Amino acid sequence: MLSQTSEYALRSAAFLAREEGTPRTISEVAAATQAPRGYLAKVLQQLARAGVVRSQRGLGGGFVLGRPAMQISVLEVLSAVDPIRRIVRCPLGLPEHSKALCVLHRKLDDAYATIESSFRDTMVGDLLVAPLSRAAPPPWPPPVGQRKAGKRTASPKRAVTRASRRTPWK
Repeated sequence: MLSQTSEYALRSAAFLAREEGTPRTISEVAAATQAPRGYLAKVLQQLARAGVVRSQRGLGGGFVLGRPAMQISVLEVLSAVDPIRRIVRCPLGLPEHSKALCVLHRKLDDAYATIESSFRDTMVGDLLVAPLSRAAPPPWPPPVGQRKAGKRTASPKRAVTRASRRTPWK
């Protein structure tokens, strides 16, 4: 869903937030975020133009966040490099849809609005908090002996049949 540029911008913002005001060079940010140095330089320039980061020239210079991490929203970071494009007219081009979005595109735009709102409410500082663990999904199919209660399951032992009791030479 997010472009590679957006991913690099978020990784960079989270890395700089973790560094708490210590200027970091493009090379340091690139190494920490696993982003190509040349491309990352362009991403950081876009973030600087938007005020998300500041650059400091000279010895001991580099990039720092423009404001505290809890004052920069994820939406602000994403909007600086790759804004979410809302649907303003129906792309189907049907005359019936000229004054309003069709049902499908209205639902899509509503989903974009929800995502936008969620990103607006999430701060870069929130990205540094340890995530809540999700329980791993159960293996499929469940191992023998762990199937639903009440259902009879085959024993893990091989069933002995008349054919299996025969010796190969008879």
